[in-house]
This record gives sequence, structure tokens and C-alpha cells, in this order.
Amino acid sequence: MNVVPRELMTKIPVSSADFRGAMRHLTGGVSVITAGRGKDITGMTVTSVTSLSVDPPTLLVSINRDASSFPLIRRHGAFGVNILAADQLDVAERFAGKGGLKGADRFAGAQWVTAASGVPLLVGALSVVDCEVEEIVERHSHGIVIGRVRDIKNSARTAALAYWHGQYVAVDQDEDAARLAEVSVPVRSLRGA
Repeated sequence: MNVVPRELMTKIPVSSADFRGAMRHLTGGVSVITAGRGKDITGMTVTSVTSLSVDPPTLLVSINRDASSFPLIRRHGAFGVNILAADQLDVAERFAGKGGLKGADRFAGAQWVTAASGVPLLVGALSVVDCEVEEIVERHSHGIVIGRVRDIKNSARTAALAYWHGQYVAVDQDEDAARLAEVSVPVRSLRGA
């Protein structure tokens, strides 16, 4: 069932700067979305990947309709999600456009394999997900791309790359748990035992 969008009437407009400021407080996992086939490939760094459904396995990603990846996703009906490990900052920056690289040039410097759908998937990522486009919902400047998961490969790695307050940060479950244990107040002392 689709909901019909309606015009919303807000009394006080929210500024773009205020909205960006609020969204900087969200910590997002960093992924590279890949699109295309053969030599006609491109990709982009995003923090907008989220699961939608477990049955069937489905996820969504929000992509600017002006991004070079958007027409390739629409044309080929497939995309890859490469969930980056903490030591893959260079990949994140390349696909975010640092250094001015575009299209297939962004793939240099890392090892890639081709998924069944034809999209490139990053070797050494925390997880790679091959998706078939189920639906694209266009709203304002972006398209919400709903992807049916066709294949997943997970690695044994655990340290993730995240984005928070305009910076990349490493999230390592083992390291972060050890740090928290060092500064935590023992439970016994709180109970008076």
C-alpha cells in the first residue's frame, strides 16, 4: 500500500543549517554504494543505508538524484552496499570525491570482485551486499532506493568506520568495551557492597 504524499504546511520554516546541525548528532555507519557494470561503474560514500525488512531481506539507501550513481542504479536495477571497516578511510574519502576522482577511477587502490548482478564489491569490507532494485521513491532532491538483498558476504572483522559530527571515527567493539571498563564505576560500589 502506498501512501499519497500531501503538502505539509509548517508555520516556521526550518533552515538548512539548523537541519544539518541536528543531523550531525546522528552517528552513521559508513558504506560505499557501487553501481554499474563493466567499465561503466561508479560509487559514492553514504551513511544512509538502513535495513527495511528481514523477511524478505531488504534494505534502503537514500541517494541524491544528481549523483552519478543514481542513473546507473535506475538503468541496471542493481547496486552494491560495501560496509566499510575502520581501516578503510581512504576508500571512504575516494568515493566521497576527495582528490576529484570520478567514476571508475574511484575504484583504484582497492581490490574488487564482481557480484552476480554485475556491481563491484569491495574485498575486505565488513560486509558486502548485492541488491536488486525493488522500488525507487523520489522525494525532493533524493531517491529512496529499496533493494532486495540477493547475496551477502560477511567478514570476521569487527572494527567499523562511522561518521559523526563531520568526522570519520573508528568503532571497535573489543577496544571500546575495554576502554569503557577502565572508566566504569564497579557495580558493587554503587550498591554499597
